[in-house]
Amino acid sequence: MSASSAGCAAFRSATAMLGLSIREVSQALRDGRVSATELCKKCINQIQRTRYLNAYITITEETAMEQAQRADIRLSTGKPLGPLDGIPFSVKDNFCTENIKTTCASNMLKGYVPPFNATVVQKLLDQGAVLVGKTNLDEFAMGSGSADGVFGPVRNPWSYATQYLEQSKEDQDSDWAITGGSSGGSAAAVASLSSFLALGSDTGGSTRNPGSLCGVVALKPSYGLLSRHGLIPLVNSMDVPGIMTRSVHDAATVLRILQGRDERDSTTVQAPDTPPSLPEHFDIRDICVGIPKEYHAPGLSKDTLAQWSRVAGMFEQAGARVQEVSLPHTQHSIVCYHVLCCCEVASNMARFDGLEYGHRSAVDSSTDAMYATTRHEGFNNVVRRRILSGNYFLLKSNYERYFVKAQQTRRLITEDFKTVFRSGIDVLLTPTTLSDAARYSDFIQEDNRTRSAQEDVFTQPVNMAGVPAVTVPTALSPRGLPIGLQLIGQTLQDWKLLTVAHWMEQQLNFPLVRFHEDSIKRELDQSVRERTHTVGL
Repeated sequence: MSASSAGCAAFRSATAMLGLSIREVSQALRDGRVSATELCKKCINQIQRTRYLNAYITITEETAMEQAQRADIRLSTGKPLGPLDGIPFSVKDNFCTENIKTTCASNMLKGYVPPFNATVVQKLLDQGAVLVGKTNLDEFAMGSGSADGVFGPVRNPWSYATQYLEQSKEDQDSDWAITGGSSGGSAAAVASLSSFLALGSDTGGSTRNPGSLCGVVALKPSYGLLSRHGLIPLVNSMDVPGIMTRSVHDAATVLRILQGRDERDSTTVQAPDTPPSLPEHFDIRDICVGIPKEYHAPGLSKDTLAQWSRVAGMFEQAGARVQEVSLPHTQHSIVCYHVLCCCEVASNMARFDGLEYGHRSAVDSSTDAMYATTRHEGFNNVVRRRILSGNYFLLKSNYERYFVKAQQTRRLITEDFKTVFRSGIDVLLTPTTLSDAARYSDFIQEDNRTRSAQEDVFTQPVNMAGVPAVTVPTALSPRGLPIGLQLIGQTLQDWKLLTVAHWMEQQLNFPLVRFHEDSIKRELDQSVRERTHTVGL
């Protein structure tokens, strides 16, 4: 057997283990069929093999191996900390991690090392989970493609899958698809099997959008259910830590661990009582599914529409009640979201002035000059434009016309959801994105503002209303790329939402990514040539 063939065989063997669910691999760890250190090594190796995806900014190999060794000691004595003990995970690089660089994919925070962990990160570590790396994103989470960060764009793992490459007529190095954003690195990490779960942030769809385009489950919990402490803020009134996994059951496992009140975040609420796990058997006939008519938006692809109709029919055939509903103020939501987002961005970005932490310009002719030059050097055009727009909307002469009007519209959007749920609807079924993932070369033809307005159309109303939503992978498009659909639930009824999503997932049987042999061989050859070890950028 040639070295290349042996390498491909080893790759497939590792993929089999890494493709297990959290529940399955947790049981394997407890039974001693695999050790936490072995599992950690497999994930680190997978990160190295798929580094062309640019999913990670920092790989924490040394720290991860130490955490895995401690997990092995606990597991060997039969005293695991919980269902995540020894399970590798990754974190979007806008969550603070103690003694590990947190950059927000921006020159402004290059080299910044926080002295504390975000609450959600600490909760995972307290359960024995193993942090393997920090993932790539749009700068300060402003974007819908993970293409606008200082470390470069993230590539969709499905661009290197057999299904996609068999349809593509161009070279795979030029004909790759985006991951969506802004949590594209986290989605790519889970989809490429280098991490069993990943944290993202969701302000207007930044977890669900890449989850849909990368074929993973992406949960945006109810606002206040998870702590935002340590999440570098974008829009405080909408930001929510998001959960990315390869199954709904895994997402529920992680949610149980992360939810609950945090004294460091005054917006958190007490988590409702939930059973220990999702029910394996669920009577879908007790559920009423709403189909919002306003979500038949311009630009919705025929493939996405076909999947939306197919899954709605699937619910109906199984005995669920399916009915059309109206969310009349949806048409105003994207403009309302843009105004409120820019206003809060302008406020939040004011802290980055070059004095306390982060980048500081060498220009010191005056304090004003240092401020201006620091922010020009530290922020990209996308961030600067949102700051300028926000400050314009907040001018005394514009405050009532823009900010107040947007807040009033937000209240109407929230009331739309409440009215629908009061009418007896249990969950809403909608598209997550207009289509499958765009080619990067096509995506960058339009500016960030236009792209975000297009890609967030189905996701941002949920953030303004504070309700939970989850994206479930549904099918592969004719191009061989994932299409996901979104389920929206009532506030603090996340468990009920996940129960319906789990039933839906079981009917769909979405496949794992299968990397094309050419992609595997290319990376194996490159590994042999380079033999480099990446600790972080």
